[in-house]
Order: sequence, then structure tokens, then C-alpha cells
Amino acid sequence: MATELPQDITAIVQSALAEDIGSGDITAELISAEKLATARLISREAAILCGIPWADEVFSQLDSAVTLQWQVQEGCRFEANQLLARLSGPARALMSGERTALNFLQTLSGTASYTHYLASLVAHTEVRLLDTRKTLPGLRTAQKYAVRTGGGYNHRMGLFDAYLIKENHIAACGGIEAAISTARELNPELPLEVEVQDLPQLQQALQAGADIILLDNFELEQLTEAVAANHGQCKLEASGGIDKDLLVKIAETGVDYISIGALTKHCRAIDLSMLLD
Repeated sequence: MATELPQDITAIVQSALAEDIGSGDITAELISAEKLATARLISREAAILCGIPWADEVFSQLDSAVTLQWQVQEGCRFEANQLLARLSGPARALMSGERTALNFLQTLSGTASYTHYLASLVAHTEVRLLDTRKTLPGLRTAQKYAVRTGGGYNHRMGLFDAYLIKENHIAACGGIEAAISTARELNPELPLEVEVQDLPQLQQALQAGADIILLDNFELEQLTEAVAANHGQCKLEASGGIDKDLLVKIAETGVDYISIGALTKHCRAIDLSMLLD
């Protein structure tokens, strides 16, 4: 699944390498600077591959003489014990970049794979699976890219690009109508979403003209009632404690979106290895 790359890959990789290498890779310095080597990147389990641009950038920053020949394309499925890439170049650079490259590939492949799994469960419906802001610090753009690669969709990137008026905002602003009114005055061009706790609040949000209404921890029966009450006026999003067992039932109520923090915060890294020939 083709998806636009984040603009901060260079900076994120630079930070990751600085974190790992620091003042220098003292173990790699045991190897002759002139020694060349080849290596294989192999899988230990089946998954969706994600993170190639980050891995490429790791070795590009370490030594432009390193080449990677990918045998599996970004966003494609691979099986256990499959060859993913061949690497060649200065042995020191291969050793120094191994862990950082694998960290990106394992984490982003984990995010993409879990997203793909959940998306496949609701493929018979029109619902879109959304991520949240519950991402690993420093990897938000990368993980949101991985969600898209896995077949999901992105919620807002942060606190700056869309309104999400939640329970505490509503209380501090003096109600749903007041919060929406002020938001429209300040930034009328931005998407505006309101979190509601029950059906009466849903009606308030509809009357106030919300673009999206977040149905927080609604039971299945409440979700069905909310879809009926909405009459297609705005988009409805279900969220809160949604696991894979509830996912299909919620999707079948007719909500437009389901947001799941676990796509990014509970991701399990995929087991990959790099072996020198």
C-alpha cells in the first residue's frame, strides 16, 4: 500500500544513531577499516514489511558505500525465514548500523502488521480504523506511516492540526456549544471533533454542528442508537477499550471510524535478524 513518507526521516535516524553510537562504536573499531563484508537480513516470523526508508537512511548516514538490495517491497507480506535484503559494504558500517536499522524495521513492521490484521477483520464493512496520539515518543510520524502502510488511517497528528474537544475541555469551556462556538471563531478551517459520554450529549454536539463525534465507551446498543440518531449528519467515531473481539461488532453498527490506541502503543516488534556471510 503506497503511502506518503514523513519529512523527518533524516532527523529521526540521525537522533537514533547518536543515541546508539555516541562518541563512537568501540567494538566495530576492532574490525579493519578496509574490510568489506556482505550480510543478509532475514525474518524469523511472518509479517508485513515496513521501515525500508528508515533502514536505508541509517546506512546512508553511516557510509554511502553500503548498498541494500531489498528482496521484499515495503508494505508486502513475508514469511518466516525469508530473505528480506542483501547488504554489502564496509564491515564497520554494517556492524554499527545493524541495531538501529533493525529497531526501525522491527517496530514499524509490528505496527503495520497489527494494523493489517485488525483491518482485515472489518474489511466487509465501511469502517475506517484510526490510530491515536498514543505513540512511542519520537516515532509518531513513523508509526502513523506504518498504520497507513498496514491499511489503517491516521487521526490528527497532534494537538495543532485538528480539534478534539474532550470531557475536560467541555467542563472548562462551559459546555459543548460554548466550546464548539469558540473553536469555530478561532480556527474555522480546522476539523472539529467532540467527545460525548451519552446520547443527550450526542444531541448537543449535533445541534452545535460538530464535524465528527467521538462516542466514548458506548455499549453496542448505544452505538446503534447513536448511528440512527445521527441520520448521517456528521461522522461518528467509536473509541475506548476496543479489542479485537469487540471490533467486528462495533464496525457492524455502522459507525464511520474506530480509533484504537493499541495500534501504536501495544505494538509487538517483529523478529528479524542480520547475519554476516
